Amino acid sequence: MKNILVGILLFPLCCIAQQRILWPEQSQIAVSLSFDDARESQVTKGTTVLDEFKVRATFYVVPSSVKRQIDGWKKAVSNGHEIGNHTLTHPCTGNFPWSRDNALEDYNLERMKNEMLECNKQVKDLLGVECREFAYPCGQKFVGRGAGTKSYVPLVVEHFRSGRGWMDEAANDPYYCNTAQLTCIESDGKTFEELLARVNEAKKNGSWLIFGGHEMDEGGPQTTRIDALRQLLAYMKDPQNHIWIAPVGEVAQYIQDHPVPVK
Repeated sequence: MKNILVGILLFPLCCIAQQRILWPEQSQIAVSLSFDDARESQVTKGTTVLDEFKVRATFYVVPSSVKRQIDGWKKAVSNGHEIGNHTLTHPCTGNFPWSRDNALEDYNLERMKNEMLECNKQVKDLLGVECREFAYPCGQKFVGRGAGTKSYVPLVVEHFRSGRGWMDEAANDPYYCNTAQLTCIESDGKTFEELLARVNEAKKNGSWLIFGGHEMDEGGPQTTRIDALRQLLAYMKDPQNHIWIAPVGEVAQYIQDHPVPVK
């Protein structure tokens, strides 16, 4: 009798733990493709492949880079790709020598806020879109150093619908994830088989998998390989695989519109 009572008491908890968000069209997983920095190859090569498969991605841009391929970025917007904010000057820790003169350790919250808002303004002037999504440069979420270190996640909450990290280890649990600190799995340098393994792993739990990359080309450093991307797109577009592919902002909004109990 004691075991029966324990089972009855635990049953509701088990049900909650096993619940899954109902993704659109009976999909078993949500996948977002995202790319950072407004690299030129993204609009000279990458969007051509995405458009071929009718897949919309999220591009987190730095305005100065957009200007180098402005026509390509305008076309990307007209084809439905999402444009996100990646700050005005891409500040990262000064532990990276290339960021020493623009180090997060030398920032405060007000300066970071200005970085974000000025980026939004310039993107609106260049492309006519409002940035509602944000990606943390280098995945780093702090300003200052030592006892004066502050998180700037609250700024992202105040000004954006979502904030995406970088080089994380797991997909996003839609029952639990903080949309201001979304996890991101690197797609750069990966084979199709490696990307597919991450998709299948996330599918087991009905998760939201966000891939993040930089260049979109045949090979090279910080490059999502076109051949691997093409194979992945073909796989994900097959209705038999039950995958919902959508930009980051669209999935974030879907989760916010379908609140679920936190575990």
